[in-house]
Amino acid sequence: MRFDHSVTVQAPADRVWAIFSDVAKWPEWTPTITAVERLDPGPIHLGAKTRVRQPKLPVAVWEVTELVDGEYFEWVSRAPGIKTTGGHRVESTPEGTVVTATIIQEGPLGWVFGKLYAKLTREYIALEGQSLKKVSEA
Repeated sequence: MRFDHSVTVQAPADRVWAIFSDVAKWPEWTPTITAVERLDPGPIHLGAKTRVRQPKLPVAVWEVTELVDGEYFEWVSRAPGIKTTGGHRVESTPEGTVVTATIIQEGPLGWVFGKLYAKLTREYIALEGQSLKKVSEA
């Protein structure tokens, strides 16, 4: 299953990226994340691992698998029977900075998990987008 949400932010792309890619500070600006523990030091990089706690969801460890600094990062979390990929894109446009969050659930249990948590997933990525917009525009 795939879920996408985009929002246009009236702030420079580099400002939005700085906030979006600093995953350790997500609990400060979005209510969908209760705790983040970086498992390695420094800024986000390929192979970086982060433990994330969210309300109503199991604790997950995410590993960065793709990174285009200033534009995009993707990370993956695995559990028995499911692989979840989270994409985080920042794109400068004439209308403002477009932020897109993507969640893809794959594997034998991916479809089941996706169906069970579809409403919550849609709510979370929309709220994260609105929260990022608010903090970036402040």
